[in-house]
Amino acid sequence: MNAVREYLGRNLRQYGIVAALIVIVVFFQVLTDGRLLYPDNVAALFQQNAYVMILAIGMMMVIIAGHIDLSVGSVVAFTGGLCAIMLTRWDMPWLLACLLTIVIGALVGMWQGFWVAYVGIPAFIVTLAGMLIFRGLTIVLVGTTVAGLPRDFNSISSGSLPNWFGFVGDLDVVTLCVGGIGIVAFAVTQWRSRSSLRKHDLAVEPMPAFVLKIAVTAVIIGVFTYWLSLSSGGTPIVLLIVGFLIIAYSFMLNRSVFGRHIYAVGGNRHAAVLSGVNARRVDFGIFVNMGALAGVAAIVTTARAGAGVATAGNNYELDAIAACFIGGAAVTGGVGKISGAMIGALIMGVLNMGLSIMAVDSAWQQTIKGMVLLAAVAFDMVNKRRTRLG
Repeated sequence: MNAVREYLGRNLRQYGIVAALIVIVVFFQVLTDGRLLYPDNVAALFQQNAYVMILAIGMMMVIIAGHIDLSVGSVVAFTGGLCAIMLTRWDMPWLLACLLTIVIGALVGMWQGFWVAYVGIPAFIVTLAGMLIFRGLTIVLVGTTVAGLPRDFNSISSGSLPNWFGFVGDLDVVTLCVGGIGIVAFAVTQWRSRSSLRKHDLAVEPMPAFVLKIAVTAVIIGVFTYWLSLSSGGTPIVLLIVGFLIIAYSFMLNRSVFGRHIYAVGGNRHAAVLSGVNARRVDFGIFVNMGALAGVAAIVTTARAGAGVATAGNNYELDAIAACFIGGAAVTGGVGKISGAMIGALIMGVLNMGLSIMAVDSAWQQTIKGMVLLAAVAFDMVNKRRTRLG
């Protein structure tokens, strides 16, 4: 038990955000008289906050490398507006339009990555300029609204998986299968990761802590699966998109050379360069990736709105940054996980939904979210200081 306590003490930040999510959900479930976890509200939680999760994946990588991106909201509006134009004015097939939207986002990322990586302009300045440039281009291209999008395209954000297997009581069997697969996949990947660490004689978490992590995660996934299976639509399509991105990028950050280089550059750029890491290529790559994910978020946002809107994406960059820092990213870079960003995004989403159900004024909602962000970063700083002194 001493080993478990020591391990939990060293990883207080990681497990603390999971506990915070559970506490916040229970808190609003009580205050809203049980309305927060209405099945349709749980489905809406993922549909309304999918853009935050998608952007937070890319933003986490940018922050780990020691940068920041203030332009993603404007890039979402710009690429989403172009997507709507391709669908309505050019009569392009929606799958092709989606692919080109992601490509355009990647090209925007290449533009910004060039200035950061090869010219040496700080990312804060480059992306601040990008925020203004692409917001202005959006207004020029889109005007106000481009509507009349195809139904199949709109279903990306508002649609759900077909109910192929029927119901067990009131529970959607497809949703139950998806949740079960998610639990098994998480347990298997965690076990394989642990086995790999042991094989190379690297430190692993104590078995009781490992089992507790699997159990808590399984319970969280199981609860959300249960409520989704009771919703009128079942599993939202956008949830599968987010799930695929989480798995792919978690693997890339933890298992690929590029992912390790991101951590190396963010942890100590000078040492990484001396060890042979091409820091410029890493910087360029993370901004290309951020642009591509902004294109994916633009597709989801445009499909949910049912139109290309010039004002789309307002404050999206702030939501993504807040999700990352709440989820454990370090202000100085070098630290962060995709899973942490997702928990941070869920915390932001639950706050938004709970406060909206309680009819709290939007001004107070902004104030409360700002206080939560400040508290999360302050907790991280105090915990690190205590660890160094200890």
